[in-house]
Amino acid sequence: MALAAPEQESDAALAERLATVAAALALRHFHGPEDWWDKSAGNPVSRADLDVDAFLKASLAEARPADGWLSEETADTPDRLGCARVWIVDPIDGTRDFVRGRTGWAVSLALVEHGQPVVAAMAAPARGQVFLARRGAGATLNGVPLAMAPAPVGIRLPIDAQNLEAAFWPAPWPGGSLTEKPNSLALRMAKLAAGEADAWLEGRTINEWDVAASALIVTEAGGVVSDRHGQPLSFNKPDPTIQGIATAAPVLHPLTLHYLQHALAIFAAHRRAAG
Repeated sequence: MALAAPEQESDAALAERLATVAAALALRHFHGPEDWWDKSAGNPVSRADLDVDAFLKASLAEARPADGWLSEETADTPDRLGCARVWIVDPIDGTRDFVRGRTGWAVSLALVEHGQPVVAAMAAPARGQVFLARRGAGATLNGVPLAMAPAPVGIRLPIDAQNLEAAFWPAPWPGGSLTEKPNSLALRMAKLAAGEADAWLEGRTINEWDVAASALIVTEAGGVVSDRHGQPLSFNKPDPTIQGIATAAPVLHPLTLHYLQHALAIFAAHRRAAG
């Protein structure tokens, strides 16, 4: 069911309201006898994902009928490509944590104009967190402005323990240490904006809905986000994927990108040798 929008509601207020209501809807399923199944191997979806998706889609269609829509849980159509404004949504990012009763999941939505996020709202109700960002106006966590540390002493990474000192890095991470790694990719990125991590990198191709909101949150908190080639991210593409991620404070981003590209070169060499 759609939620009627107040008259003259701004895009930022709309995103915050819908993310908060959608998160409460998801939270009603959390820790319950949740129905879930694998869309593909290791890629679960739950009844809560579909309920939140339906709520957000109907509410945005009512509040912003001219805007496009792209969501993990809705079949994609080319209609969105003709829209100057598109809402990019992950109803529950981190479904694996959700169905296992862990807190590493969030409702994530972003408004993209001409390929760039301009409004973001991300609610992680099991953590009591609501992240908001508006292009040129900063980012907040539960109403508190966010600003990434410009030059951290060490580098905290939300990665698996076995990867911290792996042989595929060009050298040990300077002052490298681990921080919590939620299943949600969006939350891993948001941890940088919240001051809970200093860098994050991912070599695999990922979906636009995984990072559209968190990319704006990080950049508005003072961070840098690029793909694995060092290029800025763009959204609402015909193929809605991102070629990896390197994100950190400006002083750390070149190092993070170098480590990512070095690791990818090692993996590519191993594949060639095996083939």
